Amino acid sequence: MTVVIIDYGSGNLRSAAKAFERVSADNGLGLDVVVTDRAAALATASHIVLPGVGAFADCRRGLDAVPGMVEALNREVIERARPFLGICVGLQLMATVGREHGDTPGLDWIPGEVVALTPDDPNLKIPHMGWNNLRTAGAGRHPVLDGLEDNDHGETHVYFVHSYHLRCADPAHLLATADYGGPVTAVVGRDNLVGTQFHPEKSQRAGQRLIRNFLTWKP
Repeated sequence: MTVVIIDYGSGNLRSAAKAFERVSADNGLGLDVVVTDRAAALATASHIVLPGVGAFADCRRGLDAVPGMVEALNREVIERARPFLGICVGLQLMATVGREHGDTPGLDWIPGEVVALTPDDPNLKIPHMGWNNLRTAGAGRHPVLDGLEDNDHGETHVYFVHSYHLRCADPAHLLATADYGGPVTAVVGRDNLVGTQFHPEKSQRAGQRLIRNFLTWKP
């Protein structure tokens, strides 16, 4: 079984790879973790991870510039239902459209738009940078959020760095939020797809738990 982390010129690839390697080793999962820009590698992946740091449009251009990558993502993730995790802008790219510096099409896997954060408190700075608690949304807890209980004791403290978030068209796709002068999208998902606006690779215990849940998830 192989976790493929997509290299398209965006994201903290090494830190993400180290986090997945550690979780696999600590939990005896025996997974290989591969960072690659080869679209063909997705065909043998058991899990696919799309990181992302920076502006939505820049990340979309970077993804489009990798020969065959968007086509391979649609084939392996949407048609063949491989478990997929988008991180930060990797989550945002799942949207229909990004509104950062103009309109840029997303992959349209999670209907909705990526819009600027607008905190109710004018004293809150943008970008939103730091630790926040997760609050699960919807009627039931998603398997990837198993063990991440809603409380104020640190079990759900996760690390954010962003100025935009995904506003889901379907509330059922919103799995968790954080509070930053109002609700901020933190986790989205449907079927075999899940995305985190925060960085699990930087989120210590909660991030490791989420990565483990993702790697053992059978959608």
